[in-house]
Amino acid sequence: SGLHAGEVAECNAGGVTLSHFSEDPTIAVFRSHVAPTSNESEPLVWALDEEHAPSYWFPRDCPRACCWAGEAPLTDAGAALLRLGGARRLHAVEASWLERVRACRLYAYEFDSAPFQPRIAEAGYWVARCDVVPLKVSPVGDLLVRHVEVGIEFRIVRNLWPISDAIVASGLEFS
Repeated sequence: SGLHAGEVAECNAGGVTLSHFSEDPTIAVFRSHVAPTSNESEPLVWALDEEHAPSYWFPRDCPRACCWAGEAPLTDAGAALLRLGGARRLHAVEASWLERVRACRLYAYEFDSAPFQPRIAEAGYWVARCDVVPLKVSPVGDLLVRHVEVGIEFRIVRNLWPISDAIVASGLEFS
């Protein structure tokens, strides 16, 4: 949730840039809060590291399957999934979401990492316990083109469950 920039003291300082993605380009301040769907009891501002950010290049609530090659050697199943398209990362959505993906106007909010601490490192999640003023906001652009630009294979499937099951069984990293 956001407020006007002058309503809180900025708690950002130098460091690594983290991101948050939203379809709302007008958020001036990210207030620490407990989301209604969260298991957390502490008010937090959530951000993503650069490595995991592409998993959020989707409309809000869009079901998707995301996987990528990690540090471990590829298994035969992992290689079979990724080598079909020649990428090291794969994202899939159901066909019923394609028009929403194409129509989505997504914005990347960039944060300084100073007020943040890693929360779930393997997922790229970071949290701040204070309100955070973004350093900048930028349109992500056409989401399909963005995937292509960074070499992520984008698959459109009829049903996510078969590919999700294959990803889990493959030994690839996933979200």
